[in-house]
Amino acid sequence: MPAVLITGASRGLGLEFVRQYSTEGWDVLACARTPLAAPALQSLAQQAHGRLSVHALDVADFSAIESLAHELAGRSIDLLLNVAGSMGARGAGTFEASNFADWESVFKVNTYAPMKMAQAFATHVAASAEKKIVSISTLMASMSRNTLGGFYAYRASKAALNAIMVSMAIDLGRKHDIVVGLLHPGWVSTDMGGPRAPIDAQTSVTGMRRVIATLTKERAGRFWAYDGSEVPW
Repeated sequence: MPAVLITGASRGLGLEFVRQYSTEGWDVLACARTPLAAPALQSLAQQAHGRLSVHALDVADFSAIESLAHELAGRSIDLLLNVAGSMGARGAGTFEASNFADWESVFKVNTYAPMKMAQAFATHVAASAEKKIVSISTLMASMSRNTLGGFYAYRASKAALNAIMVSMAIDLGRKHDIVVGLLHPGWVSTDMGGPRAPIDAQTSVTGMRRVIATLTKERAGRFWAYDGSEVPW
């Protein structure tokens, strides 16, 4: 069976990815900062008959990423899925009260961590059959679609992530035949998206999984929405 490593697996989109991939029979490596404080994730693990392993991982701790990669040495991972993300505190999103210490935290989780995860696990992915690395971005990273302003750190960190993933698609495609993709999940009703969001996590993840399944070298390095449409930069 194929294997997927998912960050941010304790709740929201990450948890729904875990649920759907484990239900489909994938081997799932679910990563969360505090697994013992994630009862829904633990429950899924108990129901998965050994196909779901839970790993403690704070993606902002790069030494922890390296340790997990070492622990999983020799294990092929068909899909590395970077879901963990942060919108930061209010000060990271306003012009008048920018808190640049919070900006650093947002960038570390949203931008640096997916890069570090890819560096740490590229050999695991290259050894697999599917050979895919995918990061969750957002429509808010699209400069041509920004008509509201605000959310400075979040928008900037995700736009930077997009740039990184495009370069990664070129470099890892050439070197390892790895397919790299970016996904916009839609405005989803999660802790981050809030209760007013019109899309539920199941619908979003079902759509994103469909897009991931159709990713090819020709479709790599492009920005796709959960419904299969292409998002403008």
